[in-house]
Amino acid sequence: MWKNKNVWILLSGEFIAGLGLWLGIIGNLEFMQEKVPSDFLKSIILAAGLLAGIAVGPMAGRITDQVSKKKVMLISGFARALSVIFMLIAIQTGSVWWMVVFLVLLQLSAAFYFPALQAAIPLVVKEKDLLQLNGVHMNVSTISRVLGTALAGALLVIMSLSMIYVMSLVAYLALLFLTWFINIEEDTKVVKVVKGGTAPAGTSFKDVFPVVKGLPIVFMTLVLTLVPVLFLGGFNLVVINISEIQDSTAIKGLIYTFEGIGFMLGAFIVKHINQKSSPYSILFFFSLVIGLSQLILYFADIPFLTLVGFFIFGFSAGCFFPTAATIFQTNVPKDFHGRFFSFRNMLDRITFQIVLLMAGFLLDAVGLQYMCVIFGVISFVMTAVFYAKFRQQRPKLVVEEKVSQHM
Repeated sequence: MWKNKNVWILLSGEFIAGLGLWLGIIGNLEFMQEKVPSDFLKSIILAAGLLAGIAVGPMAGRITDQVSKKKVMLISGFARALSVIFMLIAIQTGSVWWMVVFLVLLQLSAAFYFPALQAAIPLVVKEKDLLQLNGVHMNVSTISRVLGTALAGALLVIMSLSMIYVMSLVAYLALLFLTWFINIEEDTKVVKVVKGGTAPAGTSFKDVFPVVKGLPIVFMTLVLTLVPVLFLGGFNLVVINISEIQDSTAIKGLIYTFEGIGFMLGAFIVKHINQKSSPYSILFFFSLVIGLSQLILYFADIPFLTLVGFFIFGFSAGCFFPTAATIFQTNVPKDFHGRFFSFRNMLDRITFQIVLLMAGFLLDAVGLQYMCVIFGVISFVMTAVFYAKFRQQRPKLVVEEKVSQHM
């Protein structure tokens, strides 16, 4: 795997793009703290971009399955770099509306880029290396997030907000340059399997739904990913509120750092855990731990417990997401990867939007600490319900898994 130049290009590109992304995210938080007083209004602004991504999701899935993954990544990468121009205009004019334009274009490009990336990963390495590559890829993403947030926090002290976004633009252009050198062998003449034979694929996004319905292991994993998304949806608003509760700007960088270190450890260790435990055990156990990490944030006024809570969440997510990604990549037919990952992206965005709006409302209504208790309880209940359904369908899931392993 490590002799494959495509692997190194993907990982290097992820690191550079991650730096740019998190420089921009910290810049977004700084801009909104100055211009938008209400948490609910902040959540609406952030949700505007997510809604745009959801709207183009079906088209993104169809296009990703029909054309070259590399071409999709290049065009969406260019759009992502272009979006930064609008944020620079927002800073110069002090207008929140230009920030909304920036967020919309950014999320539109992401709606195409990430399904193409997820569909490209199984084409780059052998199936036995997928879990390791997913873990390493997510670790690289996390390292760039830790460095990006720390760098942004330090740079905001010594340079203008505009310069932060200029650096973000440079990173996106560097990703675009690296993507050009990826060499992915793929057959764009996609064929879908149907009862009684085969038929040309790619004309309908709806074709993915029977596939998901017919694969219980995929459906179960897809639903269970809602638990960590419940934490992640309001993540940035939670960070802002903790910073205000503790009257500390430094805590924001520390939170991202501790959560990132926890994620890296989890993504590194999960390969060894997978050798002793089933993917189901990993998903259910760490979804419970994620609920626990939310409950710990009831003590958000105590810096030490705050960092412990985010570290635990990071570690759990680091074990959870590579496992889920590998299940999707190995069980969903490759002919449907573009549409499936676009569908998953849409589902994540819809959930993010709902959680984001709910978080903004609850932060204004009951405050951070009680909101974290509510979310923690919801996570426990969701995990318990899904586990009960899993126990009912377990024989079918085991048979399905054995069949997929011998295909």
